[in-house]
Amino acid sequence: MENVNAHPIVWSRETGAAEKRDVWTALKRGFRGRCPRCGQGKLFRAFLKVDDHCSVCQLDFTPHRADDLPAYLVIVIVGHIVVPTILWIETDYSPSVPLQLSIYLPLTLILSLVLLQPVKGAVVAIQWALRMHGFDEQNPTE
Repeated sequence: MENVNAHPIVWSRETGAAEKRDVWTALKRGFRGRCPRCGQGKLFRAFLKVDDHCSVCQLDFTPHRADDLPAYLVIVIVGHIVVPTILWIETDYSPSVPLQLSIYLPLTLILSLVLLQPVKGAVVAIQWALRMHGFDEQNPTE
């Protein structure tokens, strides 16, 4: 049987000692589209394109792996806002179907587009704060 990892991982006190990263601070900074470490540099270079590095503190953003999680989270958030609103209006006022569609579809689209970038920034910031996907400088595998 062949070993998968040629170099065994050895953890020590020095390996575990690293800077403290506050998850809530990073989450707020990422939600605002700012660097999770310094809070001043921009996180995005385009609408959903994460920049390669922070322009202020030079934090490397290339290890992030947000993938489809931001889209799933936006679907859940928007669904929890729109569906109760639809049910409330339908049961109390019972407007016509064309009127409902002319209100709910644009509302859903606008909420989704408004929330997508902040949620993706928050996901990248949480990955940085929890040292996920290469955001750990003390990683003993390297």
